[in-house]
Amino acid sequence: QVQLVESGGGLVQAGGSLRLSCVASGSIASINRMGWSRQAPGKQRELVARISSTGTTYYADSIKGRFTISRDGASNTMYLQMNSLKPEDTAVYYCNAEGVLRLGAMRTSDYWGQGTQVTVSS
Repeated sequence: QVQLVESGGGLVQAGGSLRLSCVASGSIASINRMGWSRQAPGKQRELVARISSTGTTYYADSIKGRFTISRDGASNTMYLQMNSLKPEDTAVYYCNAEGVLRLGAMRTSDYWGQGTQVTVSS
């Protein structure tokens, strides 16, 4: 079974920084893309950033220039460095892994973590 575990969330003042981590574990042969999404109260989940196995990145317009996504393929770990945080960044942040091929498997699957709360105070 593949598990994604996020960490690094918390409470920070506006203008501050946080670094989120997501570790994927469980007999993984390869992962295609990994990404961060967030869901604020009363709103739909939105994609924040995504990174491919080759390092190609995507950022939502709302966080461009403030957040940086990175990935360590050797350890199946992904990071989201969040700088210049704003109150509107407050949300539960989820990591996901797309195109996960488990050892011995013939098909890929997608997985989600349980989420980590990020709260930015004004």
